[in-house]
Amino acid sequence: LVVSPCAGIFTPPNEDLAGHSIHTGFLLGHVNDTEVRSPFSGEFQGFLAVEGERVTSSQPIAWLRTTK
Repeated sequence: LVVSPCAGIFTPPNEDLAGHSIHTGFLLGHVNDTEVRSPFSGEFQGFLAVEGERVTSSQPIAWLRTTK
């Protein structure tokens, strides 16, 4: 899981990431002005937060399946 770095309003990127391979550090959106970046690589499965949702710090934002 990728979690929110802080509390605020979540904004995902404008692209469809479903099924894409994500690398460490990939930009997955913003919470307010803070970037949400993937801490590991894997296959993007989906967002757990929706655009405009108020999230808390450490709340799951996205789900990645790790690749071996």
